[in-house]
Amino acid sequence: MIPEKLLEVLKKDGVVAIATLGQDGPHMVNTWNSYIRISEDGRLLIPAGYMNRTEANIAENNRVLVTLGSSKVAGKMGPGTGFLIEGTAAFITSGADFDTMKAKFAWARATLAITIDSATQTL
Repeated sequence: MIPEKLLEVLKKDGVVAIATLGQDGPHMVNTWNSYIRISEDGRLLIPAGYMNRTEANIAENNRVLVTLGSSKVAGKMGPGTGFLIEGTAAFITSGADFDTMKAKFAWARATLAITIDSATQTL
């Protein structure tokens, strides 16, 4: 289940960092909070334009770390909050989830689907 505070963050401006691990070591890419959609089963769906190295890393090791936040959402100690998400990921290039994202983001070549194992509020 996705925490309510995380859902609130996803509705605000903010940057998202996605970390993967491949043969060449760690790799990070960024996207925007506003690009993320939630599937009916609670996965994060993210349009992928490039993310080629991310995709190659996930093909070998599907574990991901994601950080995101917003200065516009109250946190534990004042303005601004963030989350660390741990989970598994897959790139989807066909089917309902891909079609939904492609309709919203015409430039997407794939959808990065992240299954959340844990979502920890960090701020």
